[in-house]
Amino acid sequence: MSYRTTTAIRAMLLAGVATVSLPNSALAQKQPVQEKQAAPAASPAASADDETIVVTARRTEENVQRVPGAISAFSEKSLDRIQATDTTGLQGAVPNLNIVQGRGSSNATNIFIRGIGQPDALQTFDPAVGVYVDDVYLSRIRGNQLDLLDVERIEVLRGPQGTLYGKNTIGGAIKFVSRKPGQELRATGSVAYGSYDQLEFKGALSGPFTDKFAAGIAVMRSKRDGYVEDSADDREYTDKDSIGARAAFAFTPSSAFRVDLTADYSHDDAALNVGRPVNNLTTFSGGVLVVTDPVGSGKYHWKGRTTPGLPNSTELKHYGFAGTAALDVTDKLTLKSITAYRRLNTDDFVDIDATQYEVGDVFVGVNQKQFSQEFQATYTGDKLNAVFGLYYLNEDMKSHQEAYADDLLGPAFFNSGFLRTVDDQLNTKSYAAYGNASYEIVPNVRLSAGLRYTKETKDYFRTTSTFFSLLPAFNATYAFGPPKGKWSDWSPMASVDWQVNPSTMVYLRAAKGFKSGGFNGRANSVSESTEYDPETVWSYEAGFKTTVASQLRLNGAIFTGSYKDFQARVSGLDDDPVTGLPQPKLSVLNAGKLRIRGAELEAAWTPIDRLLIDGQLGYLDAEYKEFDDARFTNFGGSRAFQTPAFAPKWTLRLGSQYGFDLGGSGSITVGAQTRYKSRTALAVDNTLTNTDIEVEGLFQDGYWVHDARIVYETEDKHFALGLYGNNLSKRAYKTDAQEFSSVGSIRTVYYGAPRTFTLRFTARY
Repeated sequence: MSYRTTTAIRAMLLAGVATVSLPNSALAQKQPVQEKQAAPAASPAASADDETIVVTARRTEENVQRVPGAISAFSEKSLDRIQATDTTGLQGAVPNLNIVQGRGSSNATNIFIRGIGQPDALQTFDPAVGVYVDDVYLSRIRGNQLDLLDVERIEVLRGPQGTLYGKNTIGGAIKFVSRKPGQELRATGSVAYGSYDQLEFKGALSGPFTDKFAAGIAVMRSKRDGYVEDSADDREYTDKDSIGARAAFAFTPSSAFRVDLTADYSHDDAALNVGRPVNNLTTFSGGVLVVTDPVGSGKYHWKGRTTPGLPNSTELKHYGFAGTAALDVTDKLTLKSITAYRRLNTDDFVDIDATQYEVGDVFVGVNQKQFSQEFQATYTGDKLNAVFGLYYLNEDMKSHQEAYADDLLGPAFFNSGFLRTVDDQLNTKSYAAYGNASYEIVPNVRLSAGLRYTKETKDYFRTTSTFFSLLPAFNATYAFGPPKGKWSDWSPMASVDWQVNPSTMVYLRAAKGFKSGGFNGRANSVSESTEYDPETVWSYEAGFKTTVASQLRLNGAIFTGSYKDFQARVSGLDDDPVTGLPQPKLSVLNAGKLRIRGAELEAAWTPIDRLLIDGQLGYLDAEYKEFDDARFTNFGGSRAFQTPAFAPKWTLRLGSQYGFDLGGSGSITVGAQTRYKSRTALAVDNTLTNTDIEVEGLFQDGYWVHDARIVYETEDKHFALGLYGNNLSKRAYKTDAQEFSSVGSIRTVYYGAPRTFTLRFTARY
């Protein structure tokens, strides 16, 4: 049967960076809304008190060391130090953060924080970790694998953040803050060439037109050949081919009023993202189509396969417009409006089974648009800081899916060709009101409290049709709908912090997180329940932040959480009520309870001038307390013995750099890092059905990845030339998995990038 013809693209949005984020204990003072200048660039010999970094994690400006919660902040220098070029480069640099390219799609990101996340890129599943660009929420996990371009900083907040952000974020938030044009002329540009014929260009220019109007533009073009070659033909997979642009305008008619307007566009045109099967592929008749060829655990050397004729294409277009107006009513009270409109169009072909057979080949086309409006009032006083907000989101989504499985039915079903189509529509309306206040009850002791009310409605309609080329009597169409879901929730937060001395703070924090229910876009028949309920988490955290002798920054936290009714997509097999043929059953369960507890430590140390040693350590103990699944009759209908997905016990990064001063000729910085992740389950379904036997291929054993760089920079900082090496030991490691064992026994894993080298030249003015 023929495949729908389409072209391909991959996701890219614009993001970027500022300066090295080493702490100072003073609370940042509120600046006029007209323009906030970035801190000056640090020298290679940066020490712990050389500069401060101001964050807006709590919607008011604070030094990162005064925020009573677990937050990691990154800037241009720190992102260069961890050798991050897109969102996934944060892996290892934030304790208990799992962030990798998503399964089967070249334009999705799988993000888990402290064991809470949503790995499925299907359009009906909401993210559990919020991604924000200039306070605008990105509703889908597709389109948020952001290349780093012209951004002031990145903030990663761990734990529920609903009392501070427009859209509720049950697991945490990743916040990109773009550079805004101002009254200084600024220009940057870089050219990079690297392994697999990588070629990348980035450029940004901004400055004033008048003393009240400034503008800026940033552009990028990035290409790279595929990491994976087809073992039977000349096709390549898992490549990169993206362009992007962003324009920003700032109008400041007075020192008390500023309007920022932005427009961005990205176009990604990549080949398939191809994985590797980890067990035998079978037909419904029980015949074996493929016997897996296990890959050794050492070097990255495997090749991939896809079905001949399946278009080697994934495609994404992502664009949007945003306007932010801020008015200083007084020197303490600011009113802000954030208005945004976004469009996302994806056309993805996915060979889920990753073989030459047509068993799990699909096309997924999504047309998504969203409008959001947020109003904020922030108050900054001597003892009281507060933020209040109203939020509205209207999201419309249409999807067309095709599943091809000519090789699945086997002789018992006359080897009939098979096509399943799905057309669905989803409208989501989200309303919220939130408030958060912090008050200094006695000198150096602050009490903070917040409350959020959320109401969401979802309207869902879907039709599913099946076509058997040799069994036309079994062709059928099912209609789901029109179901409508309504959910609401009150989410509180409370914290107390004590500034023990000018360089040390301790805090306690408790917060509730909430994610609304939804509809299962993978349901194959009306016999399956298509609606699932909300999930919630209560999180409790204690931590400290300190700077010792202006040389050592040390931040730590311990936490525990009770995660209830988590939404788990599980795989099974049922009989079609009309045809009687075996039919995959892909349900979403509110599975039960997950207990999460752990600890985190972040450190940056300058023992001598020009030497910086830094690291991050995360410990996570995640355990199911309840996981109801009627199929597990041998265990009383429970699978609570299983290992939670994407919740490794240990994550670790250790890095160091040393700066050599060449006098008037500039400086050379030499740096290296190593990252470790302990054994990780890559799918919720990770044992054989009704047994406690783990599917070994759906786990990644503990592994290390080593990176290094050497960068020359002129004395005036205008020019830099750097050589970057990633995964120097060429370690083959799995990052994600597809578990569709009810469809031809499909279990497929995906790998991280092999060893690469990049030479990058940068100019700044």
